[in-house]
Amino acid sequence: MDSFSQHTVISCQDLSIGYKNKKKVAVIASAVGFSITQGTLVSLVGSNGIGKSTLLKSLTAMLPPLSGSLQIDAKEITAYSALELSSKLSVVLTEAPASKNLTVLELVSLGRQPHTNWMGKLTKNDKDIIQQALEDTDLASLKNKNCFELSDGQLQRVYIARALAQDTSLIILDEPTTHLDLYHRAAIVKLLKKLTVEKNKTILFSTHEIDLAIQISDKMLVMTPKNIAFDSPCTLIKQGAFDILFPNEIVVFDKKTGRFSVT
Repeated sequence: MDSFSQHTVISCQDLSIGYKNKKKVAVIASAVGFSITQGTLVSLVGSNGIGKSTLLKSLTAMLPPLSGSLQIDAKEITAYSALELSSKLSVVLTEAPASKNLTVLELVSLGRQPHTNWMGKLTKNDKDIIQQALEDTDLASLKNKNCFELSDGQLQRVYIARALAQDTSLIILDEPTTHLDLYHRAAIVKLLKKLTVEKNKTILFSTHEIDLAIQISDKMLVMTPKNIAFDSPCTLIKQGAFDILFPNEIVVFDKKTGRFSVT
């Protein structure tokens, strides 16, 4: 890790996010500020409906910020063309794609499209990157299988492999552990951690698995009705960031164990 550069990959300052139309503006969160350096695993947590998806949409240029600064590699995200941004950022969504009829190899190969101008002609270098992505996600033996034949856990690894094939320094994932059992949830999060350590990827993912995120994340974004806190899990625990995440008449956070329990 010491040989890897530690420059800031994504940062925002005084960012306001939400939705607007001609009649009104709906602010979901304001005064958002954080900075994520290369090779960092960051989890985004918060209760349902708090605005996690809105924040991810803003960070991936799917939704324009209402105000403030949002930069990737020290350049405002709004200044990138779609093609330029695809060389900086890859996104893994939870929605089932219309591409399950593809083989694993074909779906992972789609990650190279921004580099081939969407023409589909792969060079030897493209094929080498695709093969490496398959190996990094333990999918090489499954590359000729159709995606509809895979388990949910295997399919999630395919999406991550496609993001690796896109070869961006920043990967953002929306709920990558949804619909998975405990073993496969842990396996996916462990894979993300491995990619930050071994491949120096910067990874931001949203999750409901807060206990697991606390254990494995380098940094966390904690969305509450009051603010969005950003720091290491240990510091956030000391600051009481998790204490107000949910109504305490139902669940409480134990600072000693770093876990939630039912009251």
